[in-house]
Formats: sequence, structure tokens, C-alpha cells
Amino acid sequence: MITTARSGRNTLKALEYLYGPGRRNEHTDPHLVASWDGFAPDPGRDREATLAQLRDALDLHVVRYGRPVAKHVYHRMVRADPGDRDLSDEEWGTIARRVVAAAGIAPDGDPDGCRWVAVHHGDNHIHILATTVRADLTQARLRGDQYRTETELTRIERQYGLKDWSETRTPEYRAAIPKRAKGPELRKAERLGQEETGRARLRTGVRRALAGAAGEEEFLARLTAQGIEFEVRRLPSGDARGYKFVLPTSGPGGPVWFSGSQLAADLTLPKIHERFATGVDEPAPSRRGGPGRPATARYRASTSVDHATATIDDEPRVDQVAAVVSGTIEVLDTLAPTSPVLSRKEINQAARALEYTAVARTRAARSDQRAMRSAARELLYTGSGNGGRGDEGTATATILASLVLLAIVIAKWHAAQGHRRQAEAAHTAAAHLRTAYGRHAGRPLAVLDTRGRQLPEPVLDRHETALRQALPADQAVRVLAEDGWAALAATLAEAEQAGHDVQALLSRAAGQRDLADADSPAAVLTWRIRRNSRLPAPVPKATAEDRRTSAARSRSATGHTTTPAGTTAQPPRPPAPDQARRTR
Repeated sequence: MITTARSGRNTLKALEYLYGPGRRNEHTDPHLVASWDGFAPDPGRDREATLAQLRDALDLHVVRYGRPVAKHVYHRMVRADPGDRDLSDEEWGTIARRVVAAAGIAPDGDPDGCRWVAVHHGDNHIHILATTVRADLTQARLRGDQYRTETELTRIERQYGLKDWSETRTPEYRAAIPKRAKGPELRKAERLGQEETGRARLRTGVRRALAGAAGEEEFLARLTAQGIEFEVRRLPSGDARGYKFVLPTSGPGGPVWFSGSQLAADLTLPKIHERFATGVDEPAPSRRGGPGRPATARYRASTSVDHATATIDDEPRVDQVAAVVSGTIEVLDTLAPTSPVLSRKEINQAARALEYTAVARTRAARSDQRAMRSAARELLYTGSGNGGRGDEGTATATILASLVLLAIVIAKWHAAQGHRRQAEAAHTAAAHLRTAYGRHAGRPLAVLDTRGRQLPEPVLDRHETALRQALPADQAVRVLAEDGWAALAATLAEAEQAGHDVQALLSRAAGQRDLADADSPAAVLTWRIRRNSRLPAPVPKATAEDRRTSAARSRSATGHTTTPAGTTAQPPRPPAPDQARRTR
């Protein structure tokens, strides 16, 4: 069950909403299922009862209190999961009494508790409305009511056989997940036809500005480049206290500022400065002194991702997992904008899903975080290149294959800790990455598969023997049974022809325990071996038709002269009479 609470000043207005049609006419048959004494007037079922009468009954102690009470209205919603069975009015009434007791509105056995009602108006949820002045004319003590209510809901879920949400109620989970958008934010996004709320778009922008940034100056400059306004809040001493961010808007109401903590727990000023303190390695320049090639950066980043995968798969410390998850999000936030359009959206969605796998209340291991942040910086530094063709496309497929495996291992770690929600989020990220990977890997793997099926039998036997010697028996059998074995065999043959030791390449590529968790160990080995041996991108052999087309294009290109800038093109001279006759 999900529950949220809010406070207000107007009891009648709250009742008008509960008994009204709702914002989208979703309220049907509103009626009471429980109240403080069981005899409260019910305007939903009693034609003679009015909302004003119910308001007066609820506000009785507030009026008797005789002094102003700030926000005396307590409004709590309790909603069952859509997959749960429909609960009867009697069951909802019992649940409401247990909730108000846990919250401190009307504790069990307390005759002086606050007045309250529970309204059910369809869609398998109830609203509890109470006034916070007790019968003894003291104010209810509601501090910590959310935690107490959620603890009681966990007992209710288990007793009634409802979906268990207890994992989402731990302090670690609350601190790790991104802050959820409020109802008004969701309605505004829907009204403006936006897929995401302003808070979500702002959080993504801040993360992208932070990914791989070496320090605060670079981080703030990237925010400005994205059009995100910011403000550094300071203490009276002049020391920085926190950040505030906002997306410029021309809509009514003006821009809405969010602090870092309102976006995510790891986007506060202290957490951001912790990342800067880990440092980053500057990207290695190319031979000409400029940025390196995008393909090279992607291969290096895939190596860092493979090392991170091996770290998590080998009984890691919690701080190592925290560092890897944080660094992986940074890698994805730099890979997405520098990748071709066909995979950009999926990579971004994978990054957003991984935000829900963060490990809170833990200081990330600096060495592990530095390696991933450095990889993210190099990806951003080298840019997008040729749009994903040739070597760059192969390199993109390589890093995406590594990221899929890393997401699977993150899910495996969370599942082992009993973090079901985080494990589901990691599997969601892996699904998005698989989609992006398929869009880059399909063509080169098809080329390699064709080559592998054309290899002589003795060559295949030799590489099969090498594979069986390098891998455990069960993994070798799995690889040989895969459709991807032909592509791997073609890669081994190509590496052998280039002068590499096939046995050594296989041992290095298969040396990590994480290979057993891969969707396709053959594909993982293929990309790792091609990266480690620096094999060129696989391209299909040109057919006779391709060669004729290429020759025609070449003749067409040489048949046209280029006119230098600033000159006027001269019309071609007419052919001589005898030449004209020959060409008729």
C-alpha cells in the first residue's frame, strides 16, 4: 500500500474535494467507511446530511480550542496496489482505524483522540480526514507519523495478503531513490504535453553536467551551457551551504527552484564535492595533440566497465558497489548524448532506471569511482565522431555489451541483499541497454556469423579446442551451443591471422567470473577479444554488384570538375561535328 499525508487550513474545502467528482471525474459513490465514533453524518449516503454539518462536527474541538491553529486539517490517502484484490468497506474501515491509531490521530484506547472520517470513493483507496485538536484541547503529536503509518501498513499487507511494499520503507531506500514529483508537477507536465516533469528534466540536466566534471567551475559552466540557472546558497560565514537549480520557463507562475536534495540525495553540495574530491584522469590526447578517437574512448570505457563488473561480482564491499553504481550512471550520461540517435533514448532511460539502484548512506570507494568518472570524462571529451559507423559502431556495441552485463551483476547483488525493488530497476536498465546494443551489434555480428560458417573444419576444431581449454566445461558447452559461436570463431581466426595468441586472448577475455551471468557469453567474448586485439570493424565483402556500383560512382565523380570558389563555371564546349555524329 502507498500512503501520503498533507495538511491544510480549510475543512470544508477538503470535504468538497472528497465528496466531489474529482479532478477527472474519477470519484464515484463517495461515502464514509469509518469515523471517530461511527455516527458521523455521511453526505454521500444520507440525503439529509450536508458537508457543512460534517465540517462542524469535525471542527468542534478546533472551535473549542479558542486559539488559531496553523493547518489544523490532516489529510492522508491510503491506496492499495492495482494488482491487489478489491477490499470491502468493512476491511477499509478496519484499515482506517489502524492507520489513525498508528499516526497518532486517535491512538487505541484513548477517549480524547482527534475527530476523523475515512471516505471511500472508488479506485481501491480511501482518504482519511482529521482535525488535529484533541478532545482534551491539546494538539495531536504527529511527528514521525509517516514512519509509524508505513510500519502498520506492512503488517496490514501481510495480514490481508496484499502486495508487500516493505522494501520501499527502509531509510536506505528512501535516501537512495530520486525524489518523486508531486501531483501538481505531474498535472502540469500532462497539461503541457511533456513526457517528463520539470523536476525530472532538471535532475537529468544536473547529472549530465556533473558526469565526468573535474571540479565545481566546470560543473557550473556545463549547467549554464544547458540553460540551467543555479544559485549557490551560503551561510552567514560565507561558506557554501547548498545548490539551487531551475529550468527557465515562460509559463504562468514563473520558474520553480529545486535544491539538490529535492532532486536526489546524491546531488547535494557535500555529495557533489565528494565526487570532485575523487579526481579524474584527463583523457589521453591523440598523436596530433587533439582529442582522441571516439572509438578508442569507447573501448577504454568498456575496459573500465568490465573491471567494475568483476569488482561487484567478487564479494564487494558496500562502498565499492556505491562507487560503481554512481560511476555507471555518469558513464551512461556521457554515452547517451555522444551516441547516434538510434540508441540515445534507450541509453538515457537505462541511466534513469539505474538511479533507483543507488546505495545510500555509504561513502563511495574513491578508487573505483575515479576510474568510472575518468571513463565518463573521456567519452564526453572525444565527442560523437562519425555517428556510429565502422570502428565507432563496433566500439559502441562493445561498451553496450559490457554495460548490459554490469547491470545484470548489479541486479544480482541487490537481489542477494534482499533489495527486490533495486534489483528490478537494474533489470529494467539492462533491458534498455539490450535494445540499444541490438541496434549497433546486429550488422557486424551478421557479418562475423557469415565468416564463421565459411571457416574450414580444421580451423573450427582448433578454435573449439582452445575455447574448451580456456573456459570451465559448463561455460564452454554453453558457448559452443550458442548461435554466436560462429561469430566468435571468425573473430578468433581473424586474431590468429593478425599474429595473436588465441589461447592467451581467450584466457584474458574469459578470466572474469562475471561471464557466467552474461546473456550471451559468446558475444561478450567476441567483443572483448576484438577490443583487446584491436581488430578492425567487420565489414561485408563487396559483391560483384557492389563493385559495379562503386565503379559507376567513381566514373560519375571523375566526370565532373570542381569550380574553385570565386570563379564562374564555364559551359562545356560543343563536340566537333565528327564526334557528334559518332555519339548519336
